[in-house]
Amino acid sequence: MPKVITLIPTRMASTRLPNKPLIDINGKTLIQRVYENVKKTVPGDVVVAAGDQAIVDECKKFGAKAILTDPKLPSGTDRIAAALKELDPKGDKYDIVVNFQGDGLNVDPAVNNELIDLVEKTDCDIATCGSVFKSEKDAENPTNVKIVMGLREGEKEGRCLTFTRALAPYTRDPAKCKNHDLYHHIGIYVYKASSLKKFVDLPVGVLEERESLEQLRALENGMTIRAKVVDHITLNDKAPADINTPEELTEALKYIK
Repeated sequence: MPKVITLIPTRMASTRLPNKPLIDINGKTLIQRVYENVKKTVPGDVVVAAGDQAIVDECKKFGAKAILTDPKLPSGTDRIAAALKELDPKGDKYDIVVNFQGDGLNVDPAVNNELIDLVEKTDCDIATCGSVFKSEKDAENPTNVKIVMGLREGEKEGRCLTFTRALAPYTRDPAKCKNHDLYHHIGIYVYKASSLKKFVDLPVGVLEERESLEQLRALENGMTIRAKVVDHITLNDKAPADINTPEELTEALKYIK
């Protein structure tokens, strides 16, 4: 069995929802609810990669381990890599690293178990997931990132050829094409521990900078990413998957008890 750790990156400096990790969600802070969801679902260790001492202090209250990281780190990926380096300085303690976002209040952590299996089965550097777009209008929206991969009818997993904000792939002859699906990327990642370390040491990629998609850095440098197509990722289908705005918080409070 691989040695797995889930790292939950989170920080206080959210422009749309200040002090987000410590917001009360019907009796428990956001970070406590996320941690508890992961702890009871994903195997292995679970640690919060915190950007602020206040988060570390909150984690101590409910018994979670937290690592204080530099608040100036540019991304959650850099934050979990920094926490991993402190937890495993020799690089021999963990085989697989799950990156579970600290605002994923309603994301079902069981998705990560499928991605852990995918890394183990295929030896890919990174595993992620996506869903089939329900409409082309949604797919045309550049905020919705597309995964380009060649899946035959009935296949639910494949190698990611690229990620893009453009509408892709193009279907030249719909009559000859058996699979017209377009895949919406869901930003959940599971890494081989060695691949995470390699990834954060790479310079920003040309296509990464152009599309503002950090996963393109991995592809530009020959790393392999595979994706699993899932039907849904939420624990409660009525509530938002994550909490980024006051409006999403209001909705979440109706359903997360």
